[in-house]
Amino acid sequence: MDDMSKNKFEEFQNIIARLRMPDGCPWDREQTHSSLKAACIEEAGEVICGINILEDTGNPDNLKEELGDLLLQVVMHAQIAEEEGLFTMDDVIQGISEKMIRRHPHVFGEGQASDSEEALGRWNEIKKKEKTGKEWMESYLPDAFEEAKALIEEAKKRKGFAGL
Repeated sequence: MDDMSKNKFEEFQNIIARLRMPDGCPWDREQTHSSLKAACIEEAGEVICGINILEDTGNPDNLKEELGDLLLQVVMHAQIAEEEGLFTMDDVIQGISEKMIRRHPHVFGEGQASDSEEALGRWNEIKKKEKTGKEWMESYLPDAFEEAKALIEEAKKRKGFAGL
């Protein structure tokens, strides 16, 4: 990320922090990780819509807008977590950076992957090792997927697509 992009990202983080201050926006201040679940799933769906529009028309405008809305969700959750003393946006970025390096030894370490299938196979092997001892976390996924389905149905109703 160049300095200009970093400054834009930090500026955006500061906007979100300002919205959550005592004299900021009442709605933004009230938000919690749980209250933002619906918006998070809805924005992810709208990113898919933006991808579809791009593929069908070549127009990137909607995708750009929806990626911004999804980024808002990530930054808002990180801001809330920082306020709660859990972690910071830097922690989130550090964690995903380390994961990308760890799971791409054919790029950042030794060896090469001859094709995407081999790269994905290595990714899955590394992921399995990383998840050892944390298997219990995966038991939360079925309920989370069911919750996501219900949130998608609610989003469809809000957008006027209830019968689809």
